[in-house]
Amino acid sequence: MNADFDHELTPDQWEVLKALRTPARERRRLNSMVVSQLVDLGLAVIDDGTATITQDGRKVLIRGSSRLLDVAA
Repeated sequence: MNADFDHELTPDQWEVLKALRTPARERRRLNSMVVSQLVDLGLAVIDDGTATITQDGRKVLIRGSSRLLDVAA
């Protein structure tokens, strides 16, 4: 696996990262501390006061999806 996208995210970070896929007006309130952690990792950005998933965040989410399914099984 490419180390650039191999992140060990907490369950809260995964949930917030998944929530960032939806438009800001449709999402519930996000945990600001977790958003800050994702920004520090380069997986999200704050744009005009709104958290947005980055391209790297999308790649991590897609690459991590199969691992998340393995955990759920």
